Amino acid sequence: MPVQVFKNEFPVLPAATMAAWADIPPAIAGDCMNRQNVMAGRISPVAPGMHFVGQARTIGAVVGDNAAMHAIISMLRPGEVLVIDAENFDNRAVWGGILNSRAMLQKINGVVVDGAVRDIAELREMPLPVFATASSPAGPHKGWGGSIDNVISCGGVSVTPGDIILADDDGVTVVPLARASVVLAESQKKVQFEAEVLRKLASGEDTSNLFPLPEIEYMA
Repeated sequence: MPVQVFKNEFPVLPAATMAAWADIPPAIAGDCMNRQNVMAGRISPVAPGMHFVGQARTIGAVVGDNAAMHAIISMLRPGEVLVIDAENFDNRAVWGGILNSRAMLQKINGVVVDGAVRDIAELREMPLPVFATASSPAGPHKGWGGSIDNVISCGGVSVTPGDIILADDDGVTVVPLARASVVLAESQKKVQFEAEVLRKLASGEDTSNLFPLPEIEYMA
């Protein structure tokens, strides 16, 4: 079956804007979106310390099939992030060392797979960060179809091409492009607030008044 390519063009954000996003942890951005748009905890980096930010390009994959991944490689632009809905299937890898090496040549910033990958030892040593749900030595099929640049669900979160993807050791957060400027401003405020809290704690100041406390009921 053919791989379907959707026309979902999006504005490319300026380098200065993306540099500002690089200072925002996924957890902070999630907090500023009412604790939403955070991918399920099953999606994690293949090695500690991996992190990235970039605008999304998307793939909807048929279970165990990576034809669409091979098809999209030449379409990727520097700084983008490839987000793959592999239907959370853990028993057959759809991404590995060869695809990651090809993607590196496109100078993208990261890969997120809601599914399994392989060649883990290689991926851990590569400069292109990969986040996935599992690893499996079983190789993929090809030719069952799939989609490129459609709206997908990855880790339980809707992802549209152009959305901002933030990833670090905590996991992955998706910032809808339409809300990006508002969320960035709120996130920058929260980063400053938390830095001030830590400064006060380090100096021995009382910070209990900075956080709402629940009603306390003492029991006999």
